[in-house]
Amino acid sequence: MNSNKILGAIFLSISASIWGGMFVVVKVVVEYIPPVELVWLRYLIALFFLVIFGLIRGIKWRIARQDLFLIFLIGLIGNTISIVTQETGTWLSSAQLGAVITSATPTFMIVFAWLLLKERITSVKIISIIMATLGVIMIVGIHITGNHGLLGVLSLVVAALTWALMSVLIKKVSGKYDSLQITIYATFVAIVCLTPFVINKFSVFNNIHFTDSKIIFSLLYLGIVSTAVGFVMWNKGLQLMNAGSSGLFFLFQPIVGTLLSWLVLGEGISWGFFLGTVLILGSVWLTIRFVD
Repeated sequence: MNSNKILGAIFLSISASIWGGMFVVVKVVVEYIPPVELVWLRYLIALFFLVIFGLIRGIKWRIARQDLFLIFLIGLIGNTISIVTQETGTWLSSAQLGAVITSATPTFMIVFAWLLLKERITSVKIISIIMATLGVIMIVGIHITGNHGLLGVLSLVVAALTWALMSVLIKKVSGKYDSLQITIYATFVAIVCLTPFVINKFSVFNNIHFTDSKIIFSLLYLGIVSTAVGFVMWNKGLQLMNAGSSGLFFLFQPIVGTLLSWLVLGEGISWGFFLGTVLILGSVWLTIRFVD
C-alpha cells in the first residue's frame, strides 16, 4: 500500500476529527459572537501562529504570478464563503444538521475532481460515498431545527459545495507549494475579504466578554487547533491523496462530534452511531485499499 496514501489518510483523518469538535464549540460560542465576526477572529488568531510557525520552519513565501489568482480563489471560496456559511448554518439550525448536510462534501469533491482534474468516477468511489452518507445519517439523523431551519439548510449546502471546490483547487497547486504556505496565504485572503464587513459592525465587539473563559478557550480552539493545525493537515493530506476520494475523511466529523456531545454534554448515543461508524470506516477502507 502506498506510504503517501497512508500518510495522507492520517492527516485528513486528524483534521476532520479536529473539526468534529468544532461544531460543538461553534454552537456554543456563536451565541455570543456573530458568525462573520467569529470567523474573522479565529483567522486573526490562526494567522498569528501560522506566520510564527512559518518563520521557524523557514518556508518559502513567494507565490508564482500565474498561481496568485488560484490562491486567492482558495482563500475566498474555502476559507471565507465556506466557513462563514457553515457557521451561519450551524447557528440557524443545529450542529447535528450541519454534520449531515456537510456530509455531501465528498460527493461534490468527486464531481469537481472529475470536471477540473479529469479524475475518473469509479464504482468504488460511488459505493464508498453511499456507505459514508448512510453512515452519517444513521449517526446523527436528520432534524431541521432552529428559528430559520430552511435558511440554515441552504447555508450548509453552500458550505459543502464551496469546501469541495476549494479542496479540489488545492490539488491544482499541489506539489508547487508547502501546505503551510497555502494555508497562510488563504487565511490572509479570508481576513482581507471579511474585514470590510467586520468594520461596519465593529460595535459588536463591545458586547463580547473576552475575559469569559468559555469565549477565550473557544476562540483558541477555533483559531489554533481548528484553523491553524486543521487547515495545514487537511491541505497536506489533499496533496498526498486522490482529490475525489479525500472528501470521505471529512466524515470523521460527525463521529467525533457525536462522541464529544456524549462525553462533554451528556447526550445519549444510539445503536445507529455504532452501525454508522462501521459504514464510514468501511467506506474509508475501500478508498485507501482500492482507489489510486
